[in-house]
Amino acid sequence: MRSLVKLFGKLRLRVNERKSAVDEAWHRPFLGFSYYLHARSVRLKVSHAALARMKRRVRQITARCGGRSMEQIIYSLSRYLPGWRTYFCIENTKTEFRDLDRWIRRRLRAMQLRQWKRGSTILRELRARGVPDNKIATTAKYPTRWWHNSRLAINRALTNRYFDDLGLPRLERTST
Repeated sequence: MRSLVKLFGKLRLRVNERKSAVDEAWHRPFLGFSYYLHARSVRLKVSHAALARMKRRVRQITARCGGRSMEQIIYSLSRYLPGWRTYFCIENTKTEFRDLDRWIRRRLRAMQLRQWKRGSTILRELRARGVPDNKIATTAKYPTRWWHNSRLAINRALTNRYFDDLGLPRLERTST
C-alpha cells in the first residue's frame, strides 16, 4: 500500500487510505461485486453489501404502513428494480435473482394481508379470489402473522401472474 501511495503521489494523485486496501480479489468487493474462486477461475457475484442495500430499499418501498395501493407500490418497484437488475445482471446470478423475486413477492403478499387487517376481511377477500375454504382457515385464524401467512393460502389468490399483470418486473430473466 505504501508503494502505491508513493507511486500515485508522483502522479499528483491521492489515495484515500480509509477506502483503499491491497488484498486478494475474493476478499474485497468492488463496485458492488464480490469475487470468488470456482474451478480455478475467478467469478463475479453480487456483494453482500449491495444485496443488503437493495433489500433495505425494497423494504422502504414495500413498507406495510404506507397506506398505498398495490398498484402504487408495484409502480415504485418497477422504477427501481429494472435498473438494479441491469447493473448486476451477470450469468451466474440466476438462482440469487430467483430467490430475490420470491422474497419480493412474499413481501408484497404480507403487505396485502396487513392491509386487509382482520380475519373476516382476509376470509372474504380470499374467497372472492377463488381460494377453497379449507386453505383459508389458517390464514384467517391468525390475521396478524403477515409474514408467516404470506406463504399460505394467499399464494393461490395473489399468484405470480397477478403480480406480472400489475407490472411487477422480475429480476430473474425468464425464457418466455
